[in-house]
Amino acid sequence: MSASNCAHPAFLSSTAELLSNTDTSLTVSSVSMLHFSTALLLAAACLVVSTGAHKATTCGNHVHRLSCETGVILVQESLYGRADTQTCAGGKAESEITNTECSLQGADETIKTRCNGKKVCEVTPAIFTTDPCSETFKYLETSYSCVPATHLITCEHSLAHLKCDDGQVIHVYQADFGRRDPNICSFRRDNQRLQNVKCSLPTDKVAERCNGRNSCSMRAAPSVFGDSCPNTYKYLELTYTCRSP
Repeated sequence: MSASNCAHPAFLSSTAELLSNTDTSLTVSSVSMLHFSTALLLAAACLVVSTGAHKATTCGNHVHRLSCETGVILVQESLYGRADTQTCAGGKAESEITNTECSLQGADETIKTRCNGKKVCEVTPAIFTTDPCSETFKYLETSYSCVPATHLITCEHSLAHLKCDDGQVIHVYQADFGRRDPNICSFRRDNQRLQNVKCSLPTDKVAERCNGRNSCSMRAAPSVFGDSCPNTYKYLELTYTCRSP
């Protein structure tokens, strides 16, 4: 699928608006930049890059992948449904693509909750509990930007330390207490407690405690965040930026 087939003008936007809430005084030295190699997307998916902005369009039930080589994901908007007759239309009957007013309400918030603040995010339409138009062949389309942020991982029972330079305060983009990788925080741990990589508990507790403060510490423990998978050794993964108050 070519980039032109995946593009949809309703989702193109300037990065300026997305970055307006990010403190421009951040320097490269204050930002953790983890680099991920570009993954091959499924034939049914493509990534469209415009000036300072990214767009991912995924057809049907395939994996929807957002990624940032530098910084973290900040979702602007997302559509699950169909807004035109051209996108993801190859090989489909006319009756499957004529409904161009198919859109799942709340898809934006679902994708933002899952992906904001992460360097890589993969989801499928299975995360949505309702089908906005069962007779229509749908696609998932997200426009997002990559913004500078500090990426922090703290193993279970250890303290997470968030810190900004003098005159700046913390703003947490995203925090999750669980396990999505068998290799992180695995040293000298029981291998059986590292295998569940679908253990995820997004949390607002770090933001509630730390936002607006110059520095903040928080223990990565089930007593603080709850325990959605008690037999798994977990870690707290979060991203934050520093802003002028």
